[in-house]
Amino acid sequence: MKKLKTLSAVLVSMAIVLMMAVPVWAAGGYSISITNDKEGHTYEAYQIFTGDLNEGVLSNVQWGSGVNGTALLAALKIADAEKYGTCKTAADVSLALGAEGASATDAEAFAEVAAQHLTSPAGTASTPVEGKYTISGLDAGYYLVKDQDDSLEGQDDSYTGYIVQVLDNVEMAPKSDVITSEKKVKDINDTTDTAHGGWVDTADHDIGDSIPFQLKATLPGNYADYENYALTFHDTESTGLTFQEGSVKVYIDGKLTSDGYTVVTEGLSDGYTFEVRFADLKTVTADDTTTKAQNGSVITVEYESVLNESAVIGKPGNPNEMQITFSNNPNGEGTGKTPVDTVIVFTYKVVVDKVDQDQAPLAGAEFTLEKEIKGEPNTWETVKVLGTEGGLTTFSFEGLDDGNYRLTETKTPAGYNTIDPITFTVTATHDDASLTLTNLSGNAQTGEITFTPVVDDGLLSATVINNRGATLPETGGMGTTIFYVLGGMLVLSAGILLVVRIRMKAEDAGK
Repeated sequence: MKKLKTLSAVLVSMAIVLMMAVPVWAAGGYSISITNDKEGHTYEAYQIFTGDLNEGVLSNVQWGSGVNGTALLAALKIADAEKYGTCKTAADVSLALGAEGASATDAEAFAEVAAQHLTSPAGTASTPVEGKYTISGLDAGYYLVKDQDDSLEGQDDSYTGYIVQVLDNVEMAPKSDVITSEKKVKDINDTTDTAHGGWVDTADHDIGDSIPFQLKATLPGNYADYENYALTFHDTESTGLTFQEGSVKVYIDGKLTSDGYTVVTEGLSDGYTFEVRFADLKTVTADDTTTKAQNGSVITVEYESVLNESAVIGKPGNPNEMQITFSNNPNGEGTGKTPVDTVIVFTYKVVVDKVDQDQAPLAGAEFTLEKEIKGEPNTWETVKVLGTEGGLTTFSFEGLDDGNYRLTETKTPAGYNTIDPITFTVTATHDDASLTLTNLSGNAQTGEITFTPVVDDGLLSATVINNRGATLPETGGMGTTIFYVLGGMLVLSAGILLVVRIRMKAEDAGK
């Protein structure tokens, strides 16, 4: 009588990736329960061995209903001739698999071959109840349990393995782990800092800035169970960002890695801007020649993009998205995909309306906007000069970061007084959790100006007044007219005086 008791002992508390053969020690009415509260799995149980159950021992072992025994036996002889070369029956295979000295590795290799010759499952479970998937109504035998083929394709999940205990009703805790992903951006205020700050989810920058971005993938805890491991970072930039291909740097656990991946920018699907592809991460070693990826390793991609003239001012900002595709089937083909992770870059504008003392639009001015740059000492860098062409009365300075600015009237409308330079500070706040611009303000440090913010538009607007110059006398003007009037009055007075004197003399002569 051939018995399976020895084989069952080998598999107690053994971890098998993706699939596991599990003994069920009763005839009918028993179950396999998989503890997993994550929805979306469909587990299948395939009977590999069957036989007569008596006091926890399976005798008269035969091929089960869930496997093509003839094809499996032939495949086992090819896979491991030393172990299975003389086997002729299911009972022979069970004895070879459970022989003295057999290990978990032997059982894993058997399960991998058996998975290629399955027929019909004895039962399935696709809905967790109180955190467990349960496959019921199983006859006595030895079962291989696995996720249904292709059931997790493209999902943020991976096919599971188990740590098994053999009971009347078998309960399993899945050995399942997935990659985690993260995208970040760096921020800087050029007026107060000379280096970028830490990695964050929201930032603001000037148009023309080269902005650092970071992508991270943390490998699963069962990475070592994979024979091959494909990994691809997919990055999608908005039109306001221009990817700088030559800036890409890759690290394995912080160690620079120059080979083993490709940066692809053409022929991409789903609107991706670029991809960083590892065909097989298992073959990649960092530049230090010793560092290789392992369970829980962090793979990091850093690069820069320039905020360009197409940047969106204010909300919704300029998003940059990332997701990762990864191997999720340790014993075969399968690809998972992480959720999209997004960071936002904001930029702003200052709009100045030029008016006269009566608040009427006034053409003929030219303004220069400068930004204060941190240094030893600080310096002023020209942002933009807007001139007098076309009778311009509204001056829009777009693509500004937070920081200190100076507005100088470098040309003044004829007949008007030049304003003193105005220095002011642009201040913005944004929330990383909601990826939202929450506040924007402009505050004058010198000069006379008041800003009105429109946060959603990323706008600070203000009015600058030019007063007319003092009026001076001119030739042919009022000044000469006054002289003419005074001269006429003097002539008239002299005439009156002459007439009075003549009359007085005549009166004296008549006396």
